[in-house]
Amino acid sequence: MSEHTMQAVTITQFGGPQVLTLQEVARPEPLPTEVLVRVHAAGVNPVDFKTREGQGMAGLQSFPLILGWDVSGVVEEVGFGVTTLAPGDEVYGMPWFPRAAGGYAQYVTAPARQWARKPATVDHVHAAAVPLAALTAWQTVVDTAHIQPGQRVLITAAAGGVGHFAVQFARHLGAHVIATASAARHPWLKELGADETIDYTTTRFEDAVTDVDVVIDLVGDAHDHTSTRSLKVLRPGGLLVAVPAGVSPELAQAADTAGVRVTPYLVEPDGAALATIADLIDAGEITVEVEETFPLEQAGAAHARVQAGRTRGKVVLTLTH
Repeated sequence: MSEHTMQAVTITQFGGPQVLTLQEVARPEPLPTEVLVRVHAAGVNPVDFKTREGQGMAGLQSFPLILGWDVSGVVEEVGFGVTTLAPGDEVYGMPWFPRAAGGYAQYVTAPARQWARKPATVDHVHAAAVPLAALTAWQTVVDTAHIQPGQRVLITAAAGGVGHFAVQFARHLGAHVIATASAARHPWLKELGADETIDYTTTRFEDAVTDVDVVIDLVGDAHDHTSTRSLKVLRPGGLLVAVPAGVSPELAQAADTAGVRVTPYLVEPDGAALATIADLIDAGEITVEVEETFPLEQAGAAHARVQAGRTRGKVVLTLTH
C-alpha cells in the first residue's frame, strides 16, 4: 500500500453482510475548507446495514460504496482556508450525512466545520460511538421537541445507541423521563437518568403511562405500530417525533384526529452541537456506552451484531495503520 492508497471496506452491490469486503482504494485528498482525518475508530449504526441492504440512504449512494458516518481520528492534513483545525488535532464527527462519508476506511475527508474536537476524557472508540446517535438524540430532544424542565418525555428503545443519549439529554434539560427497554436494562437506564422504566416485553406502554408532553419514538410503526400507539399517551397538543420511518399519511391523519402533533426527523451534520456534546461528556454529564468492538476487516460481523438488535449502546469498528 502506497501513500496514495488506503484500506477500506467497500460494497459493489446491495445485500447481506457478506457484500462488505476489505479493499485497497485511493486515499482521498482534502479540497479547500476540508480536512483529511486518519480514522482510529468508526461507529456502526442501523442506517449502515439498512443502506447496505438497499434501504436506508441507499437511494443517495453510488458504487463502489464505503459505508459509515461515525468517525473519530486525527487530522492529517488541512485544505486551503481551514483555520479551525490543524494537523494533529483529535476530532470526531458525522460528515456528509446522508451522502456517503466513507467512514469504514483509514482516511476520510470532509468540511472542517462538520468536525469537532474529540472529548478529551474518552478514547477514540468511545468517541466514534457518539456522533450519529448523539446528534440524533440532541437534535430531536433540543432542536425539534424543545424539551423544557418538568415536561414528561417518553423514549422508546431507550437502551440503544440513540436512546441512551436521548435519556441523558432529556434528563439534563430537567424532563421527567420514561424509558422503554427490556427489564435487564432498567437499572442501567435509571443510572442514566430515567425516572420510570417500562418493560416492553411484558407491558404495552400505552397501558402504563399517560399525559406525556413529548414522545421520542426510535422504533417506528414497522414494529408493532409503535408510532401510532404513541399517539395514545400524548396530552392534547403533545408532540411525537417519529425518527426511524418518518410520518406516513395514516400516522399524520391519526395524529390530527387525536389532537396531537407529529413530525418526521433526519439527523444532520453539526460540528457546533458536537462541540457542546463533547463538553458535556468531559464534564461527566453524559456517558457513552460501547457494547462491542470489531476490527475493520470484520465489518460484516459488526453489521450482523447491530442488525440482531438488543444492543446496549453502540458497536464500533477499530482501525490500524
